[in-house]
Amino acid sequence: MKFTFANSLNRTGFKQNYLLWIITVVFTIVWANSLIWTSDINNWLLENALTFLFLVVLFLFYKKYQFSDLTYLLIGFYLCLHVYGSKYTYADNPFGYWLQDVFQSERNHYDRIVHFSFGFLLAYPMRELFLKWFQYPKMVAWILPIEITLSISGLYELIEWAVADVFFQEQGVAYLGTQGDIWDAQKDIFLAFSGALLSTSIVSILKKVIKN
Repeated sequence: MKFTFANSLNRTGFKQNYLLWIITVVFTIVWANSLIWTSDINNWLLENALTFLFLVVLFLFYKKYQFSDLTYLLIGFYLCLHVYGSKYTYADNPFGYWLQDVFQSERNHYDRIVHFSFGFLLAYPMRELFLKWFQYPKMVAWILPIEITLSISGLYELIEWAVADVFFQEQGVAYLGTQGDIWDAQKDIFLAFSGALLSTSIVSILKKVIKN
């Protein structure tokens, strides 16, 4: 294997990987805190359904697909951002209100931060998956995370519409968190796409610099 950019491949298993234990414990605490002190339990359940499924997949395939510590750190950080948002609903997130006051913005931008982070933080883990485990060419592994981020973001907006308008109409406003912006979905997709593009570009530049 020539994939050495992270320089921290997990070859020792979960029990010996102390950083992975720390990431797991920190996320568990953040997740539990978001559940215990949530201001809207129904919204919390909706927001965390996909989180639970994602964690199940990671757990089931851990022995077959082990990633670098950097990948697990990025995934853990993104999940903490997401579940912290689900604690209050994205539109009413305290950190977002603080940023709103600091920058005198018209809306709570915490949801924008998480959508951008989806692309920025998870593009590298996807790139590692395609390079290390699927043995895709480097160019394909560079492009696919961007395309998948764009596709998943669009699919997620469709899921949000279905959940909020068809299945759980009473939770619709809280779950969508559009805050009156009719272009909210399009902006969320663009931010995730931009984050993935920026992340893969940074990684590619760093790899070239390290080689030189």
